[in-house]
Amino acid sequence: MRGIIVTILILISVVHITKSQAQDGVIKVELKEENGNWKLYRGGEPYYINGVGGQKYLDRAVAYGANSVRTWGASEAINILDEAHSKGLTVLFGLWVGCERQGFDYDDTKGVKAQLERFTEVVKTYKDHPALLMWGVGNETDLFYSDFKVWNAINDIAKMIHEVDPNHPTMTVTAGLDVAEIQLVKERAPHIDIFGINTYGALIGIDKEIRAFGWNKPYIITEWGPDGHWEVPKTSWGVPIEQTSSEKADKYRERYEKGIKIDPQMCLGSYVFLWGQKQETTPTWYGVFLEDGTETEVMDVLEEAWSGKAPSNRSPHINSITMNGKKPVESVFVKPGKICEFAYDVTEPDLDLLTMRWELLPESRDIKSGGDAESKPEPVNIDVIEDSGTGKFIFKAPKKEGSYRLFVYIYDGKGNAGTANFPFFVGSLEN
Repeated sequence: MRGIIVTILILISVVHITKSQAQDGVIKVELKEENGNWKLYRGGEPYYINGVGGQKYLDRAVAYGANSVRTWGASEAINILDEAHSKGLTVLFGLWVGCERQGFDYDDTKGVKAQLERFTEVVKTYKDHPALLMWGVGNETDLFYSDFKVWNAINDIAKMIHEVDPNHPTMTVTAGLDVAEIQLVKERAPHIDIFGINTYGALIGIDKEIRAFGWNKPYIITEWGPDGHWEVPKTSWGVPIEQTSSEKADKYRERYEKGIKIDPQMCLGSYVFLWGQKQETTPTWYGVFLEDGTETEVMDVLEEAWSGKAPSNRSPHINSITMNGKKPVESVFVKPGKICEFAYDVTEPDLDLLTMRWELLPESRDIKSGGDAESKPEPVNIDVIEDSGTGKFIFKAPKKEGSYRLFVYIYDGKGNAGTANFPFFVGSLEN
């Protein structure tokens, strides 16, 4: 069925690509090693990637200084090629290679062959699109896997690309960085030109690790952002504690400066995650936007990093949050129906008038891996006692026992917001 869908999308899009090619033609992208320094060239000019992972809000990406868009699957890339080109953006064209954790079997020779044939048609059809930057062959196929034959399959796809499309390099992407996987890619997938790394809390130091692990070709940080939900402290009942939007902004700034730009010899750039919004552990963990398109403080950091200019209007800055006088790491327990006091300290750098929105969610039970789709929990009605708008929110805890999160969204009326959430437990673990 997936192959049928891709074929239909190819047929639908072929008219659009033909028009674009007729106007612009293929733009050659190549890698060059110069005195031990790897550089990416596009149309003969050096090209450093300041990319976004996600396909929404592309006008804002351009306005803030981004130059490329990452996609994970062929249908995403097909849908975005013409728009990206019209805005002066390139596209990292993702080919979603089957993952063992999702049921793909690399002992199924027919399935592996069909996958290669499907990608061959995609590459033949889109290889000359002027927005195409490179091919991303697989994303985190190494996550919860045991069959190393996936790397042979990735190599076959990359080899096919080199034969069909001599104008664009190939890359595969792993979850974090591991010495064993670097060796596997080198041994089993030599047709991969660039190593892509999805990394969060472990980003700083990647430049040293990748050399120590034996990779001597270029790499790209293909996802980066806040501390991952697997990397942060947890409450005593085992749920991860999310950073505030301001804490995230600090981490984005540090990681861009000390983890990405620090390595001009081998790092070709990066794709920030997530240029959009999604439910993954919480609805605010990874997106630099809220569901309605409001921007968080992370965007201030990205705009300045990419364009070299500070934003004209900055987001609210959250200095601290507590519940009943405690921080999230202190694991707050409350009795059903009892009064809770959430306190927050926020700074508005432009002195804009702030408004608050509150949301109470039960802890998500739909937790997946590798960014696979999750569903957002249904909100719980909040029994509000006091909402002063000046740093204090008092409410009654739900009567149903269990794990919850209280979210606050602090809007400045200029398209920016600060966000934070506080996990707490209603009842007792002994029950």
